[in-house]
Amino acid sequence: MKKIILASTSPRRKELLTKTGIKFEIKSPDYDENILHKHFSYNLIETVALKKGLSVAEMVHEPAVIISADTAVIYNDIILGKPKDYNDALNILTSLSGNTHIVVTSVCVIDNEKNKKIIKSDTSEVTFNKMSKEEITNYIKEFSPFDKAGAYGIQELKKEYIKEIKGEYDNIVGLPTKMLINMLEEINLL
Repeated sequence: MKKIILASTSPRRKELLTKTGIKFEIKSPDYDENILHKHFSYNLIETVALKKGLSVAEMVHEPAVIISADTAVIYNDIILGKPKDYNDALNILTSLSGNTHIVVTSVCVIDNEKNKKIIKSDTSEVTFNKMSKEEITNYIKEFSPFDKAGAYGIQELKKEYIKEIKGEYDNIVGLPTKMLINMLEEINLL
């Protein structure tokens, strides 16, 4: 079987891919993914996932399958990135409190031997219950969500903060594993 490389340093993506039982290596992509506060389009997120994958494909000189991904939290059609600081995290979470937003993860699978690329996106909908300023402040202090799009990790939030989730939970964490398995089957890897 070809070497599988995850083009990500995200501990959450590593954990999700490990749960699938797939053996893989990790390489850090060399791509600046600054798409904060832009109007959402699937093309934008898919382009970032593709460019991350291509940056790692250039580093790999043996037959391999490279998996890359980009996750965006979108509220009111605007992409919410990783918070710059405490106040930014507070503002983001305050705007999400009591509202519904979407989480989109675009996944790119590149077979460098066959020169084949597949890019697909998965969308989940998340509705938060209304959170008090104190609850938001405590969450930020406890989890420092400055490396997470939308200023939160779904796996860290207390259940009472979440009113409803529609779609794949793994997608919200950062890697829609069901879709990824289908993509790997599509390129005849699994």
